[in-house]
Amino acid sequence: MRIFSRCTLFVITMLLASTASAGQGLTKLAENVYSYVDAKNASPANSFAANAGIIIGRDGILVVDTLISAKEAKRFIGDIRKISEKKIKYVVDTHYHLDHAFGNGEFASLGAAIISQENDRKNLEIKGAVALKNAKGYGLSDEELAGTVIALPTITFTDRMTIDMGGERVELIFVGASHTEGSTLVYLPERKILFTGDILFTDFHPFMGEGDVAGWVKSLDFILSLDVTTIIPGHGPVSGKKDIAEMKAYIQLFDQKARELAAKTTDVDKIAAELKKLLPVKSQGEWMIAYNLKMKYLPAK
Repeated sequence: MRIFSRCTLFVITMLLASTASAGQGLTKLAENVYSYVDAKNASPANSFAANAGIIIGRDGILVVDTLISAKEAKRFIGDIRKISEKKIKYVVDTHYHLDHAFGNGEFASLGAAIISQENDRKNLEIKGAVALKNAKGYGLSDEELAGTVIALPTITFTDRMTIDMGGERVELIFVGASHTEGSTLVYLPERKILFTGDILFTDFHPFMGEGDVAGWVKSLDFILSLDVTTIIPGHGPVSGKKDIAEMKAYIQLFDQKARELAAKTTDVDKIAAELKKLLPVKSQGEWMIAYNLKMKYLPAK
């Protein structure tokens, strides 16, 4: 979700309607792969229910995303230590948004190298400090943000990067601009497991405010071509290719209808109500429909 834009009042209201949750433990996906999945409370203090995971190799641990704050990252590290005491060697940011990358500092302090696609490293550098300064506007309190700092990736890549974790090969893949300019896939080919970041939202209305819809479709089509059976979305439960196909249909439908409706009226509530009738039902993030409209499809006032 776009966390670096001007936050509107209706978004704040909807987010604060949720009650903070301590979250759940890491779910085992394979002998050496774990992730948070399917959090039911998309509150700010719960990283907007963002998923994050770990891959354990012979030589150490690779972390996929770091959640929204130092406090959330410390929770994550505590859950990791319930599973393994191996050194946390790498962090991969699937993209630069705060709910996936603002916990970076806690992992950097442990000596982990932080990796991202080069476009989103630039985005975090340019927009991160402003977003952190304005984080109260996203429903985060001083207590929840205590100790949070922007820690930039120290390693970047353009299209592909392979990491050997010792008995486990991890491929980082950038297809093109999609959810963000640098959204990255984390692929374990031998395990047929894929972390998508926010290229996939399952049972969530996705954030599309800065998305490149054509590029996003291309990325989803690429996933459909992969030999993968277990897919971890940026938000939502463990997924499969059916969910990828449904995500593709959703963003294409939203884009088409939002453009048609915005050509007739600038009434956000009216357009959102019409879109709600057309879009698939999702259990979380309904407020995102209007937010996407304001950010991407309606002229700024």
